[in-house]
Amino acid sequence: MPLSVEDQLAIQQLYARYNHAIDSGDGAAWAACFTPDGTFSSATGTFTGRDQLQGFGAAFATRMKARHWTNNLVLEGDADAARGSCYLMLLRLTPGEQPPASILVTAIYRDELRRTADGWKFASRTVV
Repeated sequence: MPLSVEDQLAIQQLYARYNHAIDSGDGAAWAACFTPDGTFSSATGTFTGRDQLQGFGAAFATRMKARHWTNNLVLEGDADAARGSCYLMLLRLTPGEQPPASILVTAIYRDELRRTADGWKFASRTVV
């Protein structure tokens, strides 16, 4: 059975919680967006499991003030597992300067998602 509308909305909320958590430096909330054995991979490295993910998420906001902007989300899957893809634009925030934000990078997220007892989570997330 394809993803229900409720599942699609729940996954969209996961994507939003992820962005808010990483941008605010809330490593625990960011890591909670992943399964316990979840993996995040980007040019900065690969981080696996809650401890590594939480450390990366907490450190992100101390390295830079940024805002993740995602759109064009495409989802496919069934009631237990899904694949997602969306565009990412990472903005560097420079309050008090002109312009106050600039595009740092654009990329694509490639995601594997899994339904858990706590709702939908990222099993793996790769920035390409």
